[in-house]
Amino acid sequence: MEDSRNPGAALLLKDIAYDQIKERILDERFEPGRFLSERELIELLEMSKTPIKSALTRLEAEGFVTVSSKQGIIINDLAINRIIDIYDLRTALESFNIQSILGKLNEEQSELLLANLRATEEIVKRLDVKAFGKADHEFHLLICRFTGNQEIYRVLLNYQDHLLRITLRHLRKDPNRMVGFLQDHVGIYESLKQGDESCVAKMRDHLQHSKSKLFI
Repeated sequence: MEDSRNPGAALLLKDIAYDQIKERILDERFEPGRFLSERELIELLEMSKTPIKSALTRLEAEGFVTVSSKQGIIINDLAINRIIDIYDLRTALESFNIQSILGKLNEEQSELLLANLRATEEIVKRLDVKAFGKADHEFHLLICRFTGNQEIYRVLLNYQDHLLRITLRHLRKDPNRMVGFLQDHVGIYESLKQGDESCVAKMRDHLQHSKSKLFI
């Protein structure tokens, strides 16, 4: 239990509660449509009501849960239409991102992308879906960061957890899909490093192909 005399401890527990509940949602240990109670979370996380209520307020604002006085806590799913909309938005923004840095990639940026690809290759060998999801999104966010466009970076970062949830869900159906996604990333990187305009089409096709895989 948190120490009510120490505001810093309460703040820390609030963040821990948020991270632990969200991780269970992303892993679908708390599957979409499931009903939870505050009492269940209090017992599971071994915390008092205050940090858990705070965490739930944040998760509700981000669209992960709905808190109802009558039904309790409901784990939200992402509607198919919203998933399609998010991927179409990503396609537009990330095609712009890679076009923006075409011919401008410096050695340090190239090394960061290459390090990501090497780490991802090891993850694929282990078929570690969760680690792959995080490495996958890091690759895309690195390219965004290189553009220097803080507004696009903010938008993509805001969707990151929802995108991770989507990615983990469809990789669990067939972990071997990671192999193809890694190959896509390698192709994008190689074309970008060479200053080849085909990297823009490769990024667009990669994201649209990823979207289509969600419904197979």
